[in-house]
Amino acid sequence: MQFDYSNKVKAMRPSIIRELLKQMADPGLISFAGGNPSADAFPAKEIREISDALLAGPPADVLQYSITEGYPPLIAQAKKYLNRQWQTVHEGDEVIITSGSSQVMDFMAKLLCNEGDVVATEDPAFLGALNAFRSQGATLVGVEMEPDGVSLAALEAVLSANPKPRFYYTIPNFQNPTGYTTSLAKRKAVYALCQKHGVPILEDNPYGELRFTGEDIPPIKAFDTDNLVVYAASMSKIFAPGMRVAFCAGSADLMGKMTVAKQGNDVHTNLWGQRVIDRFFEQYDIDAHIARLRGVYREKARRMMDAMDRELAGRATYVPVEGGMFLWLTLPAGCNVPGFVAKCLERRVALVPGSAFLVDEAAPCQSVRVNFSTPTGEQIDEGVAIMRQVLDSM
Repeated sequence: MQFDYSNKVKAMRPSIIRELLKQMADPGLISFAGGNPSADAFPAKEIREISDALLAGPPADVLQYSITEGYPPLIAQAKKYLNRQWQTVHEGDEVIITSGSSQVMDFMAKLLCNEGDVVATEDPAFLGALNAFRSQGATLVGVEMEPDGVSLAALEAVLSANPKPRFYYTIPNFQNPTGYTTSLAKRKAVYALCQKHGVPILEDNPYGELRFTGEDIPPIKAFDTDNLVVYAASMSKIFAPGMRVAFCAGSADLMGKMTVAKQGNDVHTNLWGQRVIDRFFEQYDIDAHIARLRGVYREKARRMMDAMDRELAGRATYVPVEGGMFLWLTLPAGCNVPGFVAKCLERRVALVPGSAFLVDEAAPCQSVRVNFSTPTGEQIDEGVAIMRQVLDSM
């Protein structure tokens, strides 16, 4: 039978990254295309110990249905965790546990957008967010990114437009795909502009804990005097993405509506993952664990930047990063980026063309996203050398 799909489904697009992940099963492939945590980043020993202890108790405590908002002790842990450096959960806010940050993006568009409504987003932006917004029928308007964050003039123009965006989406720390970090001054300016125009902010912070050099910068949510910001903090990059657990902080009213949406979606975030993470917070030092991760990614990022300096100097450029998982490599003017990516893949090096992350995928883009968290050091050296050879051959 040929199904007649809804307009929302027709607007959905397959993720190029999810498709590339299928190829990553090839052991001979050097992948700079994914965004997975390093294989040695997971606290596997601790997870095993916690799991054994949980199953030693009544099985229903971890295997039964649970409440939609999240496991209450984990919600309490999440509030302490989110507030340990800056006040992120304010008076009038609530926290719920979601099935990854991607669910927050889906629910924000579902709750705030009618079909055709505008969502403003950094451009380029996280592909999963763009697809989540499109799947709810939103019209996306991109705001140009600069190395220190979004263009404020461009943001002002978008927020002043008619129709006004229903919300603005941003990743201020080590942005996906560019690796750019929004400066403190721009964070305050972004909040002031959105406050002025009455536009909510969806602040996505999956990479903020992965700063390996420089000074931490407060999240936009720390300046939120009007409960304007919805803040998503994923456990995927600092604990385990397979758990599918994230913390969402926002106005109590919106969190209540998000809970109702979740009741009709997946009922609740998997209780097993919630219980494991709650027990980890109780029994282990989360900050010591994060410090270890920062060391892992510091070494991988340095290896990648050293390889690029050695192999690609005079051929391509990048903005050095202070954290996260990605570099944004800009190829020479006139270089055929899709052709470069295809030739690299023929040589078994996988990259993602920058156009995949643009609101308008047909717009010109001379950049590629390069991931350094997944490959080994040896793969980084070999893969970047192959990229140089491909560039020289074009």
